[in-house]
Amino acid sequence: MDYLPLHFNLKNQPVLVIGGGDVAQRKVDLLLEAGAIVRLVAPRIKSSLQEQLRTPHEIIEGVYVQTQMNDVVLVVAATSDQTVNAQVSNDAQQINIPVNVVDQPALCSVIFPAIVDRSPVIVSISTGGASPVLARHIKALIDTHVPEGIARVADYLLQKREALKTAFPDSDKRRRIVEGFLNGPGKELVINNQPAKATPYLSETDSMAGEVYIVGAGPGDPDLLTLRALQLLQAADVILYDNLVSDRVLQRARRDAEKEFVGKRSGYKSTAQEDINTLLVRLAQEGKRVLRLKGGDPFIFGRGGEEIEALVAANIPFQVVPGISAANGCAAYAGIPLTHRDYSQSVRFVTGHPKDGAVALAWDELISPNQTIVFYMGLGGLASICQQLIAHGKSAATPIAIISKGTTPEQKVARGNLETIVKLVAQMEIESPTLIIVGEVVGLGTH
Repeated sequence: MDYLPLHFNLKNQPVLVIGGGDVAQRKVDLLLEAGAIVRLVAPRIKSSLQEQLRTPHEIIEGVYVQTQMNDVVLVVAATSDQTVNAQVSNDAQQINIPVNVVDQPALCSVIFPAIVDRSPVIVSISTGGASPVLARHIKALIDTHVPEGIARVADYLLQKREALKTAFPDSDKRRRIVEGFLNGPGKELVINNQPAKATPYLSETDSMAGEVYIVGAGPGDPDLLTLRALQLLQAADVILYDNLVSDRVLQRARRDAEKEFVGKRSGYKSTAQEDINTLLVRLAQEGKRVLRLKGGDPFIFGRGGEEIEALVAANIPFQVVPGISAANGCAAYAGIPLTHRDYSQSVRFVTGHPKDGAVALAWDELISPNQTIVFYMGLGGLASICQQLIAHGKSAATPIAIISKGTTPEQKVARGNLETIVKLVAQMEIESPTLIIVGEVVGLGTH
């Protein structure tokens, strides 16, 4: 091991920084965040540092001398003068004060790692000075898997520490209880700021209870998954997914997670919603962490509301993670703004799914000017939608776009008007899933 990682408590401790430019600024920002009292030395000091370092901090406008190290616990050299940097390093090491010389690991006795800060949880990443860029890259990877709410979990477990020691004197049993808590609903409840509901899971009987995550997968592009969705995809034991969830999204899941299709596909028997509700409850009661993965957002034509009703009735803990909706994602990838102050001051999401060959909607409400109408599941009813809008007073020249397989490599966009779009869609062989956008904003699309 090239360096022993230690976390340094600098609260109210004096730290000497030599340098007054941008590099020094970055180090000072970090030291102030850690609560240090900074003594800054440089012949020229940028104005932002002068503003930051008021009392109790100290600014010395002049050259470095060794006596400026008196009483400090850490020294940082952040100058462009190699001679000064070498002198600072030598002086500090002679009197056993930890020293960091920026971008010169050979002159350092300590180095600054890349940091994932979820205080009191701190993760530090170092490459021993070999490549700060690589350290930042690793930091970005860790950042995606450590939720902000993990800080609440650390605080919560600190508060419960003595009570756990009393309740479970055996350290092995106590460890198993906490591990079960961290792998189950208890941790998730604390992350979501519901600590009172989490306490029962710090017990032998409830530590392995199950939970359900109702998660929006977005419109197809796996890079549109939220960070929280990615975190739960890695945590889930079982994933129940819809037809609109792409294979590329499922590839982001935990390798050993069980995956079960519960969607609806043309030509195949559909899974009834009631059966999905029952399956969610049963798997959670078996102690599984169940992720219900839905295309788009679970609360926009996703039947998420029906599923949480079943979970509430069965007293199953759950959380809902919103996703980028099909409307937002597909419109953005097609270059179509859903609103525009000159053309559209409102947006309406409606289902375009036909029943008995017709789409039954409140058409009089959909023909108002200066609004955008987004039809979900409307390809089969496209002709009926266009006919009804024209029949109720919408101009046949109104722009309309059909987006097929939006945000995926197979995306197609057909643009026309209410009079021409049906024939155009047939010529382009547009396939489901699709999203239909009607309104003047369609004409603003650029690609």
